[in-house]
Amino acid sequence: MVGQQQVVDAAAAAAAAATMRVPVPPPKPLLRTIGGNLMETFFPDDPFRAVARESGGRRALAALRYVFPFLEWLPSYSLAALWSDVVAGVTIASLAVPQGISYAKLGDLPPIMGLYSSFVPPLVYAVMGSSRELAVGTTAVASLLFAATLGKEAPPGEKPELYAALAFTATFFAGVLQAGLGVLRLGFLVDLLSHAAIVGFMAGAATIVCLQQLKGMLGLAHFTTSTDVVAVVRSVVTQSHQWRWQSIVVGCCFLIFLLFARYISKRKPKWFLLSAMAPLASVIAGSVLVYLIHGDRHGIPVIGYLKKGINPPSARDLLLSSPHTMVALRTGIITGIIGLAEGIAIGRSFAMLKSYNVDGNKEMIAFGAMNIVGSCTSCYLTAGPFSRAAVNHNAGCKTPMSNAVMAVAVMLTLQFLTPLFHYTPLVVLSAIIISAMIGIIDYKAAVRLWKVDKIDFCVCVGTYLGVVFGDIQIGLAIAVGISILRILLFIARPKTTVLGKMPNSTNFRRMDQYTVAKAVPGLLVLRIDSPIYFANSGYLRERIMRWIDHEEDRIKAEGLESLKCVVLDMGAVASIDTSGTKMLEDLKKNLDRSSIQIALANPGSEIMRKLDKSNVLGLIGEEWIFLTVSEACYYAQQNCKIGVGMGVVQCVVDPEHMV
Repeated sequence: MVGQQQVVDAAAAAAAAATMRVPVPPPKPLLRTIGGNLMETFFPDDPFRAVARESGGRRALAALRYVFPFLEWLPSYSLAALWSDVVAGVTIASLAVPQGISYAKLGDLPPIMGLYSSFVPPLVYAVMGSSRELAVGTTAVASLLFAATLGKEAPPGEKPELYAALAFTATFFAGVLQAGLGVLRLGFLVDLLSHAAIVGFMAGAATIVCLQQLKGMLGLAHFTTSTDVVAVVRSVVTQSHQWRWQSIVVGCCFLIFLLFARYISKRKPKWFLLSAMAPLASVIAGSVLVYLIHGDRHGIPVIGYLKKGINPPSARDLLLSSPHTMVALRTGIITGIIGLAEGIAIGRSFAMLKSYNVDGNKEMIAFGAMNIVGSCTSCYLTAGPFSRAAVNHNAGCKTPMSNAVMAVAVMLTLQFLTPLFHYTPLVVLSAIIISAMIGIIDYKAAVRLWKVDKIDFCVCVGTYLGVVFGDIQIGLAIAVGISILRILLFIARPKTTVLGKMPNSTNFRRMDQYTVAKAVPGLLVLRIDSPIYFANSGYLRERIMRWIDHEEDRIKAEGLESLKCVVLDMGAVASIDTSGTKMLEDLKKNLDRSSIQIALANPGSEIMRKLDKSNVLGLIGEEWIFLTVSEACYYAQQNCKIGVGMGVVQCVVDPEHMV
């Protein structure tokens, strides 16, 4: 008796709930709707709330703090934090000096330009950057891209001045792009590069960079300008008679030392200084060795003369209206996007470890400013390489001031210490680059992709192969193309799933996930997991009809009651356009011809507004719009005479939620 009474009470509650209708929200002014959509698109993080809270002069100060983040931490800056930043800054300077020289050589630029790029841009970032751990400087991928793209337009060996001017111009365009994306709040465009694509691209670029270092490791005077693995291997094999054993021995010894230092630092994080100081120690030891044995006379190439002094101005060298401008523009766009994607991802990763947020758009403005200023002060493109950020983090940095300390250390090097690098062997620089690039190849991430998502793994491998067997630009095009294609597929081919009723419950769940969920006789419950737009409305109409055909075939095969009603769970449909409303209208007419009723469950406010405006709501009938799937199924059973003698769907409504 108690059980029967519960069923009766549930049916009564369901009947009461069935009288409730999903309301059509009141209309909103057009400008207010557009403004709300724009705010959600470009300002989802509400970045100006700190400014809006203030009044008078305080509001102006809050605006300055937003533009120049150093004003947030400088007033409360302590001596303890300064000491931590000094230690971190000196530590990353010991890494920045050899890396800067090495990456400049990789980009076929004068080695001194690598030091210039570790002086001015870090000062700009210390003022405008919001990441505490990011330590800016040149990167191997951007350097290689400069050599591969700009080198074709102006061979560095034949036209060094034109090549340097193109490098400055490309850096300027990269900075304008980065700052523009930040000012216009278009940071979400960088997110078009998926994590899988970035993993594959960075691994491929690191592989190419390592292969390019065979020139220095083998002591070759000439080497291919192509970056694909086939051309590199061919160049190495065909010049086997020119290999220099001196360079091979010295290079292998220093490479083993660098890799051993990295290994020890990973096993024992407290010894991170060993890995951080290893490149500078290698440069010092290599220079002393070559000087003592006169290695430059015995087949070990050296850097040579480096002029003293800080960055000379280069604004007049920018080629803004030249036949070569388009090449610089294309290179700047590519390297600018890569620098943003890598730098912001690294900054956010370290910020999560210390429980604070990094504003991606503010970082774009900071990156853009430092590259625009850098292009006018003899610097080429800078970003936030992982190796420096990791060292900065492990050294205990507290604020971006560590970048300023690094810049001061590099300035002192430029003013007084550059002659000491005359005998630095090029093979040591190659060993430093190889050891740094090996750390970029994240094979653990690739294994994780294989375990979690095979499609993402294929994206990663495809991008990697595109970089290694094509070139970096082809690999980047594949990465962007595949990422955009996946987005389009998600939009154009959304998921639709069949829902079944859970035992002893009013809940409906996916039948392919919950084996205990059972179909309700005479009903087909479908969930649409996407907004309904012009790009997918045709597919959804065909897919829903295919679900209906499949259900009718199953009913005939099992001799069950005929299909009387299709319930669409609209809870995941965030928005709909006119093509979507037309799809529902066509679907309603098709089902009417088959004497099948359609019901909608849990439609959102925008869905109801547009269904009402398009008169589709009147076509379906307001009585067939429900708050929940269980209410829709109960009402359909009662009004379509489904499941006579088989019981009804129990629909229990919590009075507290009957709003």
